[in-house]
Amino acid sequence: MTGLWWALGAALVIFAARALVDAVRRRDRADARHPGAEPEPPDLSTSEPEPISAPGLLIMTRPLTGIPSIRNFFRTNTTPVYFVSATAFNLLGIDRWVRNFRFVNYFDSFDGTHPNVFVPKEQTPRAFESIEEIVNYLLGHKEVVDLIAANGGGGRAAFLMFDEETEQLADELGLEVAFPPAALRHRMDSKIETTRLGDEADVPSVPNTMGRGADYAALRALAAASGLGEDLVVQTPYGDSGQTTFFIANEADWRAHAAKIIDHDIKVMKRIEPRELAIEGVITRHGTLVGPLMAELTGFPELTPYDGGWCGNDVSPELLTEEQRRTARERTVAMGERLRKEGYRGYFELDFLLDAATGELWLGELNPRVTGASSITNVTAVAYGDMPLFLFHLLEFMDVDYEIDVEELNDRWAQAHNLDEWTQFILKQTEDVTEMITKAPRSGIWRTNGRGLTFARRDTDWHTVADEAEAFYLRIAGVGQYRYPGADLGIMVTRGRFMDEHHELLDRARSWITGIKAEFESEPPAADQPPAHAPEPFGFKML
Repeated sequence: MTGLWWALGAALVIFAARALVDAVRRRDRADARHPGAEPEPPDLSTSEPEPISAPGLLIMTRPLTGIPSIRNFFRTNTTPVYFVSATAFNLLGIDRWVRNFRFVNYFDSFDGTHPNVFVPKEQTPRAFESIEEIVNYLLGHKEVVDLIAANGGGGRAAFLMFDEETEQLADELGLEVAFPPAALRHRMDSKIETTRLGDEADVPSVPNTMGRGADYAALRALAAASGLGEDLVVQTPYGDSGQTTFFIANEADWRAHAAKIIDHDIKVMKRIEPRELAIEGVITRHGTLVGPLMAELTGFPELTPYDGGWCGNDVSPELLTEEQRRTARERTVAMGERLRKEGYRGYFELDFLLDAATGELWLGELNPRVTGASSITNVTAVAYGDMPLFLFHLLEFMDVDYEIDVEELNDRWAQAHNLDEWTQFILKQTEDVTEMITKAPRSGIWRTNGRGLTFARRDTDWHTVADEAEAFYLRIAGVGQYRYPGADLGIMVTRGRFMDEHHELLDRARSWITGIKAEFESEPPAADQPPAHAPEPFGFKML
């Protein structure tokens, strides 16, 4: 009888333990279905982590289930995570959600006042030809090596751009790269490869053909064979679309761009009147998550010297029709699932082209990475209601198992009432002058009174922007640096929109542009002090 009672007792204990685990899982799933919207995520830059109780082994080893559990995981994260790039812009504010998140940057946009931004004090002035060069310079810098060692060594590293050398440097520092391999990203970043993958995923591109740049006659013959007409758009595989996209309607246009096309693989497209759109997603083990659809600011001469060059984003619940938004989201999921078959996972962005004449939606480009649009994606109401899209990316590269309902999240994020309006512009030097900057606007919150701008308060990101009369400015070019055509000067983020339904700049946008430009002062270099760099040192896509 004693043995029987022991057996019954053990069965009761096991039953109770399983019931407890099932109850916790049901609670987490209920929380995921009805998440409590938080007006602002906790600022983890200065606060201490909340103490964690020591639950039983069964609960500690179960997957994170639902958004509340995942948020708590990041709130109490002990693994160092570094975003290494020229500036902190793309992921500013993520440190509010992820404990032990640090920015390692080349440009000191905050004059040392941001608690989670690290900029090496000793820097040798030099010209960089790519973001990868900046990242590799930082990873090899003694002060950065010492920082990582002081934080216990190891951790995760995220980048805007990186290459095989970056991977080797990260490995030497004990850092795991929180992205798919550089070789895979590079292959998929090709505009030609993007078109092929899109065709296989039933995500159509503007009518096009592929070939090799030779001469104008060969281009005309290539286009004629595919019925593309004579007014053409030609792209080379890699680079910022503002500098590797060429509009060719006649032989004079060809001669103007021939040097950048000849002996390159090219994609030749029929010319349309496009409305540029952007949307970001994350390929997770549970499916592809899709962020909000945005309109892109492109080619505005007030912001960029590059015809067709990207210079900002608008996000709004009124952007496009419901059917067009649904089509964009469905095609983003389809593209994400196609990229999964290539072995890719994590963050990506798609550019879509809306034909203003027909309303057709075409695939434009793929960016297999964090992008300049990520700043807006991760600050919208969707991010506040659940959590920023980048955190789902990070989950894929952390040592943790988790469960989410991708379909439910995508359905909720697709609802127009779950979106609010944000906008940003990237200000490049548009004037044809090369001068040393003697005064530059500070990073922080600025206000407009209709007559000009005033600096309102110091801040480290745009989460506290209250209304359309306030904006956050992130300084890139500062005192003592040179500005020249194409150089990135700074970035402004605010609420509301900068474009109308016809993709034209609103007067409020021009007011902010004029106001922030007025805060710069510069002077020509002295005769014995020539510019430290050749013009256009940041002709590559820095953001």
